[in-house]
Amino acid sequence: MQLPSMDALIDAAEAAAAVAGAVIRPLFRAGLAAELKGDQSPVTLADRTAEQAMRAVLGQRFPDHGILGEEFGLQNAAAPLRWVLDPIDGTRAFITGRPTFGTLIGLLHEDTPILGLIDQCVTGERWIGAAGRATRFSGPFGGSIGCRPCPTLAEAELSCTTPEMFGPEDSAWTRLAAAARRISFGGDCYAYGLVALGQIDIIAEASLKVWDWAALVPVIEGAGGRLTDWNGEKLKPEAEGRSLAVGDPALLAQAVRLLAGRD
Repeated sequence: MQLPSMDALIDAAEAAAAVAGAVIRPLFRAGLAAELKGDQSPVTLADRTAEQAMRAVLGQRFPDHGILGEEFGLQNAAAPLRWVLDPIDGTRAFITGRPTFGTLIGLLHEDTPILGLIDQCVTGERWIGAAGRATRFSGPFGGSIGCRPCPTLAEAELSCTTPEMFGPEDSAWTRLAAAARRISFGGDCYAYGLVALGQIDIIAEASLKVWDWAALVPVIEGAGGRLTDWNGEKLKPEAEGRSLAVGDPALLAQAVRLLAGRD
């Protein structure tokens, strides 16, 4: 299978983000009801409708590609190119009126992320990462792409969406948190965009699905950082993973040692 040009793929991802944003924006802070899925995570009409809109755009442009979405599963499973969609990453933020959620659009080539887009349709911020290219960012609030130098954990701004994902007995997270300069919570995919802007240095999270991280890998790596599992290895689509994002690659080995209890 011949791969489309990266520019064509980016154009498709941006078109999908545009239709998702057109769905989501009018429903933000509109008192939308939320349901609980089987895993007790919330879902709204905005999540489902935005994913359907993205599937329509991508399916029309690339009918031979696979599509995996959080809300509607997998189609065309045998395709070597697979779009991975999370229409609203951070549904809890969305339903409580906080603009720290985002739409995630990733593209895997045989399980390797080659394209990723983070779109915050309310603030108008967008990150686009592509294999072999520097990450691009646009938005009205300033900021420029580039993970900042931070060679030691003692200087690092550490973040995760919620400490509840680790459980009360997770000593690995406790060790990492104790070594960092400061800790902040919340942000979902938005926090990873801030790593790419040099605002946050490290993010450690647990129980992520492939639609939570596929789009983030090219964004982080194209800004100079790394996104791996807690062993410093490539994230695997079939695994429910513990992820570790670092802006300065010098932090990766330090964090892996702490998480493994070797320091």
